Amino acid sequence: MIRKTAEKEKAITLRKEGKTYSDILRAIPVAKSTLGIWLKDAKLSIPEKQRFTLAKKLASLRGGQAKRKQRIEKQDSIISRANLEIKGISDRELFLIGVIMYWAEGAKEKEYHPGSQLQFSNMDPKMIQIFLIWLKKVCKIDKNMIIFNIFLHKTHKHRVEEIRQYWSKITGFPVNNFSTVYWKKNNIKTNRKNVGEKYNGVLKIKVKRSSDLVRRIAGWSEGIFEKVIKG
Repeated sequence: MIRKTAEKEKAITLRKEGKTYSDILRAIPVAKSTLGIWLKDAKLSIPEKQRFTLAKKLASLRGGQAKRKQRIEKQDSIISRANLEIKGISDRELFLIGVIMYWAEGAKEKEYHPGSQLQFSNMDPKMIQIFLIWLKKVCKIDKNMIIFNIFLHKTHKHRVEEIRQYWSKITGFPVNNFSTVYWKKNNIKTNRKNVGEKYNGVLKIKVKRSSDLVRRIAGWSEGIFEKVIKG
């Protein structure tokens, strides 16, 4: 009985120090129901309540940080293992990759607008780099046939030179190739997250006198569809 009384007093003291039920149960191995009865009448003063609330918030924060760390470690592990599954890219695979990229993100020729030139738009720098390699290696497009346009939100007008430098570095083309900038009206209610200093707009790649290439890509895309769907 004396032992139980001492444990109860210790539990109340720990509670007033801001400890959670889990903290107390680790220090005093009793049933949770017993602890609940002991602490039911343990009134906390305002400073004690504030201290307890802060301790609870800090404990929650530590738990959240631990979960975030675990999630990041798991994510990095999955990505690293998946990366190793790509042993190499053949010329044939590069050809197919570029066709699919254009099929997904490129401008298509319309019946009411025949003779459209090749246009590929994206904001992912890695996609841009791969597509330019595809144009060079697969389509044999000379660098002087390529035109770039940047599409930016007006709120980033003060960063235009920085963004031109960014795309120049990504593509390997001189900065003066990025002189054409189209301004987009900013949507205040946008849910997009990439609108801070990491935002570098959308880059459009165009190829001069490329209407026949657009038609070939359309044929390649259709060929892929038929082989996958029809076998």
